[in-house]
Parts: sequence; structure tokens; C-alpha cells
Amino acid sequence: MSAQSKVPEARGDMTEAPALTGSWQEPTRVPARALGLDLAVVLSYCELTKPRVVSLLIFTAMVGMLLASPTNLASVPWTVIFWANVGIAFASGAAAAINHVVDRQIDGQMKRTHSRPLPNDAVSVTGALVFATMLMAISIVVLVVFVNQLTAILTMAGLVGYAGIYTGFLKRRTPQNIVLGGAAGAIPPVLGWAAVTGHAPLESWLLFLIVFLWTPAHFWPLAIYRREEYARVGVPMMPVTRGVRHTSWLILGYTIATVAATELPFFVHKMAGMPYLIGANLLGAGFLYHAVRLISAPEKHNPMRMFGYSIAYLAVLFALLLGDHYLQGF
Repeated sequence: MSAQSKVPEARGDMTEAPALTGSWQEPTRVPARALGLDLAVVLSYCELTKPRVVSLLIFTAMVGMLLASPTNLASVPWTVIFWANVGIAFASGAAAAINHVVDRQIDGQMKRTHSRPLPNDAVSVTGALVFATMLMAISIVVLVVFVNQLTAILTMAGLVGYAGIYTGFLKRRTPQNIVLGGAAGAIPPVLGWAAVTGHAPLESWLLFLIVFLWTPAHFWPLAIYRREEYARVGVPMMPVTRGVRHTSWLILGYTIATVAATELPFFVHKMAGMPYLIGANLLGAGFLYHAVRLISAPEKHNPMRMFGYSIAYLAVLFALLLGDHYLQGF
């Protein structure tokens, strides 16, 4: 039986939830409109790009760009960095818009997503697809013309990985969806490095590894918090199929692996120095604390506390890498 029709009964502390017969809440529907100059329409199309998610992706890509650049700011290829950010942002926005299209039915049945533009009829499916296609085309042109072909190829691979492989296939078929699909979200630092240097060395893939291992530890707490909604819409997230306790232990395992991976920039090619290592260890201690608390009390506010900390953790960690890079220059 497919994941769409029924979610397997969870083991241990998670029971099967009945399928929804309708939306979580009847949204206030507005007529679907094509692209225009109306502010509400423009904001709806902007929402399709998931700006908050894209901003984090651009930040990690920017760190990759600057780490690959000279510490002398006057020698940084700012023009290439500008166009690379434009191309990566447009591709990420296109992938997000496709995700909105594919997930529009389940989005309309979940409290967290029911007010998105497609379930709310603020944007038509055709309009969203045309918008995604335009963003994708602009991204390819910008990256090929103003950056380099390697960055364009890797960026399109990330787009296909997220919009096609993860959203279109993995998400509804395996509880390992976020693990396997996490590669698409981990690729921006590699894109940034490739944009500046024209190649993707080991250092860039260390950044990829950190984000890749961080992704399950970041997302599964949210999945625990929203597990009943995922169960109702037939998405086999790990807390739904294997239960909260099993998922909490997996989160601890990925947290340990993430913290271990953050040590590597210090030991491999001296990519980072002691200030980074000290900061990374302090951040890692906080991450591990939240993971342990999640095991002891997953039903309280701990899942969302860990989810929130995980976002700050990655942002500060990459900021430390960048700061350490310029300290080494002095």
C-alpha cells in the first residue's frame, strides 16, 4: 500500500491517525489571478519562493564564496559573487515554487501550511509553474553567462534534487526522505566555492557534509511537533512511521555526527583556526543538550526549542567560519 493512502502504524508511542476528510481549516479564498502589479499578487508569488529558507541557503553559499576568496576584501570578486547569489537565489526560488505546486493538496490540510498561496487560491497552478520556469531560466542564463558552467550544473542538480527527487518522490515514499533529500539543501556552500574558483575542492564538501548531517537533526524535531498532521495527510515522516522515541534517538545520533563534522575544518588543510574550534565546540554542546532534552521530554516544548536552536546553530557556526577566515588573514 502506498504512503499516500495510509501511513504505517507507528511503533511504540505513536498511534495511527485517521485520514483527514477535509482541510484543516477552510481558508479565506480569493480568486486565482495571473501575474500583475497588484501588491497582494506580487507578495503571493514572492511567498512561493520561501524567502526565509532561501535566505539561509544564500547565506551558506555566501560563506562558501568568501571562504574561497582572498582575505583581502579589495581582492574579493564581488561582481562574480553578486551574480552567483542572484542565480542561486532564483534557482532556489524556482525549486520552492515547484514544491508548492506538488504539495498543494497536503499543504491545504496542515495547520502550518494551509494559508500558502496555492491552497488559498491566491495563485493558480499554471501561474506558479510559469513563475518557476521563468526563475529557472533566468538562473541558468545568469550563472552560465556571468559565473561559470560548473556552478550552473551543480545549481540545477540541486534544483532537481529538491523539487524532483525529494518533493516528487522521496517525501511520500520513505521515512528517510529528509535524509536523502537533504543533499539538495546542503549543496549551496559547494556552489559558492565553485562560483569563485571554478572548482569544488575538499573544503567545500566539508561544508556540504556539515549541512547534510545537520538537516535531520534540524527537521525531525519539527516533524515530531507536527507528527499528527503528517500522519493525517499520509506523509511517512520518521516520527509517524517509527515513533517519537525512535526518532529522538536518531536525532541525537545525527547531532553527534554533526558536531563531530564541525571539527573537521580545523584539522583538514587548516581551513579554520582555534577561535572557530572553540566556538564550534560551545555551539555543539548546546546542540547536544537540546538533543538529550528531546529524548527525556519530547512531548513538551522541547521539539520546537531544538528546531529553533538548530537554525541559530548553523547560522552562527558558518559566521564563525567566516570570522575565523578573516582573523587568519591578519
